[in-house]
Amino acid sequence: MDQISRFLFTELDIRGQHLQLTESWQQMLRDRHYPPTLARLLGELTAVTVMLANGLKHEGKVTLQMQGSGPVSLLVVEVDHQLRLRGMARTRDALPDMLQSMDELLGDGQLVLTLYNAATDRHVQSIVPRQGDSVAASFEHFFAQSEQLDTRLFLAANEQAIGGLLLQKMPEADSQDPDGWNRVIALAETVRPEELLSLPCDTLLQRLFHEETVQRYEPRRVEYHCPADRERVLATLKAMGEDEVRRILDEEGAVVIHNELCNAHFKFTREDIDALFGGQTH
Repeated sequence: MDQISRFLFTELDIRGQHLQLTESWQQMLRDRHYPPTLARLLGELTAVTVMLANGLKHEGKVTLQMQGSGPVSLLVVEVDHQLRLRGMARTRDALPDMLQSMDELLGDGQLVLTLYNAATDRHVQSIVPRQGDSVAASFEHFFAQSEQLDTRLFLAANEQAIGGLLLQKMPEADSQDPDGWNRVIALAETVRPEELLSLPCDTLLQRLFHEETVQRYEPRRVEYHCPADRERVLATLKAMGEDEVRRILDEEGAVVIHNELCNAHFKFTREDIDALFGGQTH
């Protein structure tokens, strides 16, 4: 089941999210042929993006983008307020098998978070400092700085599934139980990647925190959504101008557009271009 669930330690004032994706993640990877290390990095970034989108209070979307100077030049994940996701990775060359860490794959580069509010048509961007050579460490630091909340993030990803567990210490936690946060984190640190990838939320929470009182809220479904929007591509061609489009048509015999984010190809023949621009070239 592709879903994300919120939960609360009711006696400790500690909140969390649990995420597990299979089908939507496999759809996002279909025909991409990413090596395992790249799939893992993109999967971890996808998990965090879904968690952030799950907190949106308005219609819009969350975009996380990593640009690097290393073998992986770009990672992009978008998730909207309905928890519909899409994303992709771009590499400069074939990735050597020995490259494993985020720093090795990306080299220098920035991690940028963009929040889009559809009601105001505004984008707000934040730079997420890279910390500890991992997606989890970077966002633990980011949440601590931006929300002023101690945060721990446990992520796992392979080519079949993504799993994630987010824990945050709320302001009244210490007054509820001075040792509660340390106790919960010590238990969470025993979680294994295979448990994050395979265990349902209730089973995982019971296994890790069976002596604590945990309230789980109604889960939300996560879906892959990247429609092949031919009309949008036609609008883009029209914006390029007839002379430029016909130049490409004459040189290539057809106009082929690759939507990299959705991994979709669109091919336009001379008849398509004539129909778009209203007849033969003048």
